[in-house]
Amino acid sequence: MAETLDPNHLGSGKEDEELYRENILDHYRNPRNFGKIQQCSLQQKETNPTCGDEIELFINLQQGKAAEVKFFGRGCAISQAAASMLTEHMKGKPIEELQKISPDEVLAMLGIQLGFIRKRCGLLCLKTLQKGLQGET
Repeated sequence: MAETLDPNHLGSGKEDEELYRENILDHYRNPRNFGKIQQCSLQQKETNPTCGDEIELFINLQQGKAAEVKFFGRGCAISQAAASMLTEHMKGKPIEELQKISPDEVLAMLGIQLGFIRKRCGLLCLKTLQKGLQGET
């Protein structure tokens, strides 16, 4: 299960930042929930035109909750790790909670400071989720 991180605690100290970098690389090399769901309740694909990252999100809803979540994509370590972390965070949550996930929450999962361009990479998964949920409300 994904650890809840304090958004105000982003890479303060070299040891913390190194741990977060290792976590990002782990999620990139061993993504959680990577794959496709053939028959799903919600499917959405988005790309980051700046760098070519792609995320396709698949969600099976049962009783208004994200029962099964997967993603398929390609791109940089930040975009793919963020998608992996977000899908872990989403499991079992009701649609109302998914709609309230903020950019700060996703950035806190990553745990490092990102510049303007890299924030787009890190938040592509959230953009994909938000666009996909627009049809569910």
